[in-house]
Amino acid sequence: MTNFKPLAVGARSVTGRVSMDELFSSRRHLASTFVVFCLMMLSTVALASAADSGAVAAFPIPVAQYNDASIAGLAPKLLGRIKADPFNAIATAIFLAAIGHTFLAAKFRTISHRCEHEHAVLVRKLEKSSAPDPVLLREIERKKFREVVFHFLGEVEAVFGIWLIPLAISVALIKGPDTFFHYINGVNYTEPVFVVVIMAIASSRPVLYFAEGALKMVACLGKKTPAAWWLSILTVGPMLGSFITEPAAMTICALILVEKFFKLQPSMALRYTTLGLLFVNISIGGTLTHFAAPPVVMVASHWKWDSLHMLTHFGWKAVLSILISNALAFFIFRRELLALRESGHALVQPKTSVPVSIVLTHLALIGLVVLTSHYAAIVVLVFMFFLAFVAATERNQDPINLRGPVLVGFFLAGLVIHGGCQQWWIEPVLASLNPVQLLLGSTLLTAFNDNAAITYLASLVPGFSDSAKYAVMAGAVAGGGLTVIANAPNPAGQSILQAYFGTNGVDALKLFLAAAIPTTICVLIFLLTR
Repeated sequence: MTNFKPLAVGARSVTGRVSMDELFSSRRHLASTFVVFCLMMLSTVALASAADSGAVAAFPIPVAQYNDASIAGLAPKLLGRIKADPFNAIATAIFLAAIGHTFLAAKFRTISHRCEHEHAVLVRKLEKSSAPDPVLLREIERKKFREVVFHFLGEVEAVFGIWLIPLAISVALIKGPDTFFHYINGVNYTEPVFVVVIMAIASSRPVLYFAEGALKMVACLGKKTPAAWWLSILTVGPMLGSFITEPAAMTICALILVEKFFKLQPSMALRYTTLGLLFVNISIGGTLTHFAAPPVVMVASHWKWDSLHMLTHFGWKAVLSILISNALAFFIFRRELLALRESGHALVQPKTSVPVSIVLTHLALIGLVVLTSHYAAIVVLVFMFFLAFVAATERNQDPINLRGPVLVGFFLAGLVIHGGCQQWWIEPVLASLNPVQLLLGSTLLTAFNDNAAITYLASLVPGFSDSAKYAVMAGAVAGGGLTVIANAPNPAGQSILQAYFGTNGVDALKLFLAAAIPTTICVLIFLLTR
């Protein structure tokens, strides 16, 4: 009898069936596909509901309709609004569950990695077996399924989208399907669409080439020593985030830090200090313009803030904070930084240059997207032209990776949908705080939630004063480096750098402590110059 020969990973069986590993060849691909599918479904639902002309009761109830301005005290007012519409409590419970989910994301990723390892062990066992074992095949399928599911649950950017499922079911059961369709159709997705497109263009090779060149020019002033590169990356890199977007700046800075700093094996104290500075500086460095930082993008249109407003109210203060924080860290670690030396071989392989015309075209497309940021249809058309241009200049391009931009867009879209159901409690809570309390409170809240969520929820408050808007934004961007989940670009930076923080990766408490000093400096500057 002919012995059974196991298939190679990804191979097809002679029967024409696709092997299980081929079906699940990439858990990240599946997660991205699911995200795109969900976005398409949301668009389909919105279009379908647009045709529904039937009258639907207002959902959620507008704040003005509660007529509770005469009620004194926060608790009685909130209880009265729950009594007026008990679904308020359900929607907020789902929202809080989503926030709690963000804290479990790391645990879910750990479970996914364990399932991945167990799956690999079972596959090797199958390859060594003389005959296919149905029980073993089912166990392999089960492990692979668990690996993919827990990986997706561990994607911080997918959390709010995942929790749209219980929200949709709850609204449909209690309020009726038409209410949910009408609500989804009324949500404005312009900001999520803008973020997806601007991130995709800004992460293209010509734009990254331009940004790396700018960092290199500054490093040349210090003779391109590791200390000079360290200062250039942590000072100029975050400011570039105001023009190429924060996620793109985070990616560039993290990649160059690996080659020019982390590979030189600095002390663990200096590594955490560098990571804390990177996260805080990127968070505040995107405030020189109104289109680069997610927490700014989510409110700029609603609050009518342009780049001039951001520069005069936040940008120069962010630059001052970056300079002071970097100077303090450099002074503390000056001996170690100045003692670092590159190894004899080149750390970075020289890259093929990109023609100036292509770089300028990409930068012009970024400018066009910014100018038309309030018109989602035009933004999408510009993106289509960008994709065509990339295909036409393929030799000077890298493949466009949409996974990161789409996940961030999915996160923001989910946040917008959930946020509309939270206005009932946000308005009285924020209205009860003075500007200083708002600034300090939003800084701390940002450590436990994405700062784009903080600013967006604040934008739902009617009649918010200018001083209150300033306080919320200042606190949200200042606290964006305290934790990995505090700012959308942070997970990208951590994934690139975590290999240099031991076998367990970045320690959350050490990161918090490392970011506390630059965060405090930033908060003080925003407070003293308001």
